[in-house]
Amino acid sequence: MSAQFTAAAAYSTSTGEAFQFWVLGTVAVIGALSTILMKRAVHSALSLAGTMIILAVFYLANGAYFLGVVQIVVYTGAIMMLFLFVVMLVGVTAADSLTETIKGQRWLALLCGLGFGILLVAGIGNASLNQFDGLSTANANGNVQGLAALIFTKYVFAFEITGALLITAAVGAMVLTHRERTERPKTQRELSERRVREGKHVPPLPAPGVYARHNAVDVQGLLPDGTPSELTVSKTLRDRGQIRDVSSEALNDLRALEQRAEERLERTEIAPANLKRTEEASK
Repeated sequence: MSAQFTAAAAYSTSTGEAFQFWVLGTVAVIGALSTILMKRAVHSALSLAGTMIILAVFYLANGAYFLGVVQIVVYTGAIMMLFLFVVMLVGVTAADSLTETIKGQRWLALLCGLGFGILLVAGIGNASLNQFDGLSTANANGNVQGLAALIFTKYVFAFEITGALLITAAVGAMVLTHRERTERPKTQRELSERRVREGKHVPPLPAPGVYARHNAVDVQGLLPDGTPSELTVSKTLRDRGQIRDVSSEALNDLRALEQRAEERLERTEIAPANLKRTEEASK
C-alpha cells in the first residue's frame, strides 16, 4: 500500500506546484524573449539574469539544491554580473548594434538557431520516460554525489560540450562589445583647433561650485557678477533637472536662514546667564 502511495505521489502534481510552474514559467519565457528582443544590451542582460534566477527556483523546488545554489552563485551572481558590468562599462547602445562587424552574422545566427531547435525537438521527441524514480531515489546517496556521478560518467560528453558553448558565449560577448576604430584618433591640438573653428568654449570649462556655497557637482558655479554659469555642471544633470538653485535669491534666503539661526543661538546663550544673575540676586 505504501509503495502504491509513493508511486502515485511521484506521478501527481499538487496545486502549489502547478501554480508555481505556470506563473514562474511564464515569467521565465518572457525574460528569455526579452533577452533576444530588447534593443539595449543592458536590458537584455538583466532579462537573462531574471530568467536564470527563476530556473534556480525551479531547481530548488524539485529537490536539486546543489544545482539551484550553483545557478544563483555561479551563473547569475558571477558570469551574468560580469557580462552586465562589461556592457555597462563599454557603453553599448542601440545604435552600435546596427553596425555589423562580421558579414552575414545574422543569417549565420539564424541558421545555428534553427539547427539547435531541430536538435532540441528531436531530442525531446525521442525521450522515453517509462520509469520515474522520484526525488527520494535520485537523492538517496546525496544530491551532490548523485549529480557528480551522472556528470562524470553518463553525461560527461554533454557536460564538456556545454562548457565549450559557455566559453564561446563569453568570447562572443567580448567580440560584440568591441568597437572597431576605423579612423585615426584626433590629437589634442586637432581637437583644440576644431573648437576654435566651431566657435565653442575654447578654454577648459569651469569647475562646479566655483564662487558658490560648496563644490558639489550639481551646484552651478557663480560668475564674478553673481550669476550662475550653466557651463559648470554636466549636461546630463541639466537635462534631468537635478541642478540645485544657487541664484542670488536662493543665496539671500540661505543667508537670512543662517542669520535667524545665529540670533536664536545667541538668545539661548544669553538666557542661562540672566537666569544665573537672578538666582544670585535672590540669595
